[in-house]
Amino acid sequence: MSRFTIHDLADTIDARAAAGGEASYTRKLLDKGAEHCAKKFGEEAVETVIAAVENDRAHLIAESADLLYHFLVLLKARGVKLEEVEAALDKRTNMSGLEEKASRKG
Repeated sequence: MSRFTIHDLADTIDARAAAGGEASYTRKLLDKGAEHCAKKFGEEAVETVIAAVENDRAHLIAESADLLYHFLVLLKARGVKLEEVEAALDKRTNMSGLEEKASRKG
């Protein structure tokens, strides 16, 4: 059984963004601009937090899926590839979380 990955989702977003059309929610979001995409991402983040605080597992899973989708749409709107985010994460794994956080200050 194959597993759906975040890379599959990124590929789907890329395809829908390229195809365009009235039937594509992804294209509609992108057409509204990066600021709109950022707002949608923020809304989904809040909904994810609420689901977590309410300890509603099914709702948390559903909102997390929405959050990941809107995160990738936002990256697409700003021309950032998932691989670039992964590269940043890879760099961070070479030091402790406390060291990494300290390195970002000032």
